[in-house]
Amino acid sequence: MSSREMASLHQRWTAYQDLPELTSHWYWRPGWRADRQFYTWHLTFEDQAELHHLVSDVQRQLALPGLDLVPLGGLHLTMQGLGFTDEVTNSDLEAVVAETRRRCAGLSPLELSLGPVDPDAEGIGLLVRPWDRVERLRATIRGAIGEVWQTVPEAPDGFRPHVTIAYSGGQAPAGPIRTRLNTLRHQPPARVTIRQATLIALRREHRSYGWTTVATTPLGA
Repeated sequence: MSSREMASLHQRWTAYQDLPELTSHWYWRPGWRADRQFYTWHLTFEDQAELHHLVSDVQRQLALPGLDLVPLGGLHLTMQGLGFTDEVTNSDLEAVVAETRRRCAGLSPLELSLGPVDPDAEGIGLLVRPWDRVERLRATIRGAIGEVWQTVPEAPDGFRPHVTIAYSGGQAPAGPIRTRLNTLRHQPPARVTIRQATLIALRREHRSYGWTTVATTPLGA
């Protein structure tokens, strides 16, 4: 594990030990509402049996008050937002997709490790390793957007790759969840191979996220 990853995991676990209660993840972010969708690049995890086995095992032990477990089909790694669907033109969308595909043809599929559990007040995730491979893909996508638009949405810094397996559904006490997590900290991670990035139209449903796939871009020619 790189020093950045180790430092992040240690810092977040240390903070979690002093957390009195969870913070609900389901507040409305700026611009969001129930009838609005958002274009964003994600990594998704269809047909990843090893990861699905790990998540199912961990989630069985996290069926506790205060947590909304993420369905296996809803597992994702948020990469780079583009904009609300009512604010992005079809021509710009097509141009971004075409440029992203052109640039990603020079990348290799991502070999990643997911785990151990990595909690905070709004949910429980899996640490993604190594960060630099995911960061390179994100920088490639941002470069493609910058070829089409003068300003690339979202800051280039502060990105922390992670895959959430349970969201905090309300202000429940953190103690019981923390006790359970302490028994899960040393479970072996799962390995995945990611062969494409996916552009989705993301929507927020009742205490969960859903999406429609808009386009995919293969990693590698």
